[in-house]
Amino acid sequence: MYKKLDDNGLTTLLEAGIDEFSAKGLEKGNINVIAKNAGFSVGLIYKYYENKDRFFLACVEHSLKLLEQTMQEVLAREDDIMSCIRLLIHELMDGAKQHANYYVMYNEITSGSCQKYAAELARQIEGKTAKIYEQLVAKAKAEGRIRYAGNPRMFAFYFDSLLMMLQFSFSCEYYKERLKIFCGEEALDNPEAMAESFIGFMAGALGV
Repeated sequence: MYKKLDDNGLTTLLEAGIDEFSAKGLEKGNINVIAKNAGFSVGLIYKYYENKDRFFLACVEHSLKLLEQTMQEVLAREDDIMSCIRLLIHELMDGAKQHANYYVMYNEITSGSCQKYAAELARQIEGKTAKIYEQLVAKAKAEGRIRYAGNPRMFAFYFDSLLMMLQFSFSCEYYKERLKIFCGEEALDNPEAMAESFIGFMAGALGV
């Protein structure tokens, strides 16, 4: 008889899945290893999820909740565009350090190994974010708070791309080394300076 998963059990299972998939990817991730690390049977996983792909997608969704929650909290607390950007950068960098495997998994699904789910994942991950950033820039332009004269949608794309790279730089080994090459060996030890530099760059780009 299968043990029924409560909320804590489900979280434990999904976290074990994220650990495995972020380390090995979708194809090489092992359900047996996940079940063992979570303390459940393989049969239990397949009772709740149709196959490994469905379980993988559930792990992706779970890992994205932190990002979504962070954005909602920032927008609820701040109205000014630079205040939003400042708080968002600091919160996401803290998240990249505390939950590095979430961001490693994010990198994994953008790297091509999950090509068959590219469109589905892109819509799921980027859809809300794109609209939020576009609206922030458009609102700031309309209120005369910035001198940026370009397309808010384009700016949203550039900003999100830079933010994604910054998150990877504090969570993924390749991008950590890349950060050190560009910014110096001490860059990883001084995230505050990295955040302030990024904020200054954004202020200049927006013409604040």
